[in-house]
Amino acid sequence: MSDMNSLLEPGVLVRHPDQPDWGTGQVQSNIGNRITINFQEVGKVVIDGSRVHLVMVIEP
Repeated sequence: MSDMNSLLEPGVLVRHPDQPDWGTGQVQSNIGNRITINFQEVGKVVIDGSRVHLVMVIEP
């Protein structure tokens, strides 16, 4: 299965599709399906990448 989450590396900016109030998050690590992200509004969160498909944020 091809999955965009597998492309997420430390430093990449993302948003959680079901939690827009969390703001933009920066990927801290991506090991297996466990993605650790530091979000602006809620701090560090570990996401199960097999259940949540994060949205990459492209900023100019």
